[in-house]
Amino acid sequence: MSTSEAQLVARVVDTGRYPLPDPDGPEWQEVVIRTRKELETDGCSVLPDFLQPSLIDTLRRECATIAPEAHYDVETVNAYNIAVDASLPEDHPGRIPIQRGNAFVARDLIPEHFLIHRLYLSELFQHFVASCFELPQLHPLGDPLAGLVLNVVNPGMEHPWHFDTNEFTVSLLTQEAEAGGVFEYCPNIRSAQAENFDDVRDVVRGRGERLVRRLTLRPGDLQLFKGRYSLHRVSPVEGETARHSAIFAYSERPGVVGSVARTKQLFGRVLPEHLAAEGRAVRVDRLLD
Repeated sequence: MSTSEAQLVARVVDTGRYPLPDPDGPEWQEVVIRTRKELETDGCSVLPDFLQPSLIDTLRRECATIAPEAHYDVETVNAYNIAVDASLPEDHPGRIPIQRGNAFVARDLIPEHFLIHRLYLSELFQHFVASCFELPQLHPLGDPLAGLVLNVVNPGMEHPWHFDTNEFTVSLLTQEAEAGGVFEYCPNIRSAQAENFDDVRDVVRGRGERLVRRLTLRPGDLQLFKGRYSLHRVSPVEGETARHSAIFAYSERPGVVGSVARTKQLFGRVLPEHLAAEGRAVRVDRLLD
């Protein structure tokens, strides 16, 4: 670990609560053990006030300046992000259409000096996140668009029920909505071996309240989440203020690039890297999506 790396993390992260520069220390181990337990039991862990308090306004301001660059396209999707006209049984949850109204700012539009970009590339941060997920190592995506994104949910819009393509997700709230915009999730509603369509259908149709948990997040809170097996959404945003959150995408393998179809859906464009990588994706399970 270089001195400059430790100094960078100390300037950005509240190292009094989260001592990232000291991975051999007892306080670091305590935070990691606690986070692992929460991920195991709930599929989710929130590390409140992860950033230095003095940087919260800078975090919000930086991300707000690029939010207008988000690719915005209201579309009809389903919880699996597969074709809504797919040949599925009549009662299949994939037959339930929902409106996706959130938008994404791609990584190549996020300046490298922004707090979220510097944190995303930090090796100390990557080591900490990998340890929380009980993984030997994590790599930033090789995808020039999807590795780091800003998720924008404008007033009147929502990020509807869905599963992630990655087994784990790391996000940081940068601006909270005036009202609404609540993160809702159903921990481990499915597994790599079982889709559990009945419960998914209940949740998407609004009949699965027994399965839904809700989180109150504040700007600067870091969220670690197992989104591959937990159905989740951001509820409709109310009031005049958009909800912004940075999503840090990592992989256990280096050089991972998103598919052409999914990239075009999220960002409205593809780059040569996506065309070159098409067909090389490695599936971690046999789930529908």
